[in-house]
Amino acid sequence: MVLTDEVARFVRAIGPDPDETLIEMDEYAAAEGFPHVGPEVGAFLRLLARMVDAERAFEFGSGYGYSAYWLAEALPDDGEIVLTEVDEDELELAREYMADGGYDELARYELGDALETIERYDGPFDVVLIDHQKHRYLEAFEAVREQVPVGGVVVADNAIAATPIQTEKLLAILDGESPSELTKETRGVADYLEAVTTDPDFETVAVALGEGIAVSYRTA
Repeated sequence: MVLTDEVARFVRAIGPDPDETLIEMDEYAAAEGFPHVGPEVGAFLRLLARMVDAERAFEFGSGYGYSAYWLAEALPDDGEIVLTEVDEDELELAREYMADGGYDELARYELGDALETIERYDGPFDVVLIDHQKHRYLEAFEAVREQVPVGGVVVADNAIAATPIQTEKLLAILDGESPSELTKETRGVADYLEAVTTDPDFETVAVALGEGIAVSYRTA
């Protein structure tokens, strides 16, 4: 978490109340030590989807469906969200949770490599969440970039912190330095952030929720 516990509590207090399924999903994450985005980021993702009038969403890495569940409520009845996951058990659990919330008809469940899955889909995708292997973030952006319309958003999780991310070295890279002994995850996030912040068709900001997210809005 990049927020203090007190500020995180404040964010949760003024955010939307999770339904019973989301509460169950949070309890599962706590019990299993599963690194989900958490209710602060989940609520923000749903708000973003509402603000861009999202109809379709794609996730690079869905785990057991937590972020997809938050996003699904913002989609229209004929909308679509594509969940990708390499773990069959997690994807099946995602299916169960999405069904519990009444979102199963919106969801497409894809078992396997997200970068291979995106090749089988045509856009547009109004919201894209990148939350899989950190060293492949840039590949994900490049694979989906042309499928994001003007007014769409790409969100990358763990843009500030995560267990394998060397936050101080990541900041040094962003400041123009060249620190040594980088983890591949740190290098991957740095390459991603450099790409989206210098792309003339996107405007990017960092939002200090969860472990930090980078939000890139397509302007042209």
